[in-house]
Amino acid sequence: MTENEVSKEDKIYTVMANIPLGCVASYGQVAAMAGLPSNARLVGRLLKLMPKDSSIPWHRVINSQGKISFAPGSLQYINQFQLLQSEGVVFKNGKVNMRIYRWE
Repeated sequence: MTENEVSKEDKIYTVMANIPLGCVASYGQVAAMAGLPSNARLVGRLLKLMPKDSSIPWHRVINSQGKISFAPGSLQYINQFQLLQSEGVVFKNGKVNMRIYRWE
């Protein structure tokens, strides 16, 4: 990994760490807020690589349609769904209303 990639990683993790309780952000939104537009896939890749004991609220990152990206019914999906619900995020038909819960 080059220094530039480490810098991108740090920027993305910093944005994710600042998503407030009860709010969500899309992969693309996180990338844009990190100054890295068009890097939504990098956000997803970094989420996969995140250590299990990380304090970064990874569960607050969902797709732009307001859906959890894990397969519905999978353990990862249920975990993320429950974490978001515990913060007051409401799902309707498997989706979060991004107009209400999107971090601004």
